Amino acid sequence: MTTNHVQQADVALGATTDPRWADLADLALIISREIQFRGYTDARAISLSPSEATVMRYLQGEPAATPSRIAAATGLQRTNLSTVLRGLERKGLIERHASPQDGRGVTVDATEHGRSNYALVRREWAAAVSAAARNDTSNLDAALTLLTAVKAGLVDTRPHTPSSRPKA
Repeated sequence: MTTNHVQQADVALGATTDPRWADLADLALIISREIQFRGYTDARAISLSPSEATVMRYLQGEPAATPSRIAAATGLQRTNLSTVLRGLERKGLIERHASPQDGRGVTVDATEHGRSNYALVRREWAAAVSAAARNDTSNLDAALTLLTAVKAGLVDTRPHTPSSRPKA
């Protein structure tokens, strides 16, 4: 893409032309991949696909979530979510229950094993990232503040997927 095309795309998106934002996005993707690539040192940790990890992260704060709600919150399509849920269920990390409201619907909960696995892998991620930064916490609060704002902004402006489109 030529510089002119990049500038046009930036203007069309209402974005700044500060190249540091692209650097930040690139670094976030690289860091995410490096964390995923290294795996886990604790033999009890169950490796998850990125989609499985996304669902487990969501379920930590949302017990008894419906598949529709999970799909909308995670940006996964319902058909893909069904596959992810089956995999998590086989691994013993989630349970599905008949909805207490009417018995026809389904809710999904993380199991105790699912919650403890998530806590375990978070500790591993923390150890890896901390060691990579040589345990320097001097800019950690600023980094967390910025990345939290970026995450919230990206989620708020996520394009609608078929499962998250508002109903007419």
